[in-house]
Amino acid sequence: MSPIGIFGGTFDPIHYGHLRSAFELLQALSLSEVRFVPSGDPPHRGHTFASAELRYRMVEAAVSGQAGFVVDDLELRRDGPSYTIDTLSLYRQEHGDSSLCLIVGMDAYRGLTSWHRWDEILDFAHIIIAHRPGWKLPDTGELGKLLAQNGTDDIEKLRTEPCGRVYNHAVTQLEIASTEIRTQIAAGRDPRFLMPDSVRDIIVESGCYLKGESNLISGENYA
Repeated sequence: MSPIGIFGGTFDPIHYGHLRSAFELLQALSLSEVRFVPSGDPPHRGHTFASAELRYRMVEAAVSGQAGFVVDDLELRRDGPSYTIDTLSLYRQEHGDSSLCLIVGMDAYRGLTSWHRWDEILDFAHIIIAHRPGWKLPDTGELGKLLAQNGTDDIEKLRTEPCGRVYNHAVTQLEIASTEIRTQIAAGRDPRFLMPDSVRDIIVESGCYLKGESNLISGENYA
């Protein structure tokens, strides 16, 4: 069976940077699917700007119609902090010995040691690093050790082994960040072309990233 990709995050909001990376990995690694898992209670964030319901709707809208893309509300239904290790444990129970591939960006990987029970992640899944040009993989400390002991360049191992490998894959560099999108919207600028129109429509309708009394989203720039 082809590996299952698991792509978690706050997706506050989801944008083309997320989608393009997931699509390239879906194809390059022959994943059976990529499951987008919006975080319900992100332990590293403390809060989100859009509600869990809105973030789920945005992800659902973004992946609609794309074969192999699925949105999963697992972490939104679960109480307490949305720890990745708990999500992977549930997926492992559901999928037995199937290969699970946790997709993370380079920035997330560099902060991996701050995650709850981070050193157990490879017991449940492979780690797939979506590597963008200009970023350097850690070669010292705990992360350097992790790569030295578990790193692989062999995609076939991601198919034949259920977990335990770290694989680095270069993806197209799209300098889009959710933080910058929220800043632009708060300043009254249109996020068009940074995300699917279906996601933009939800943002416009809800006004979830506006500040104060601003009503620019309904002005001429957003027609």
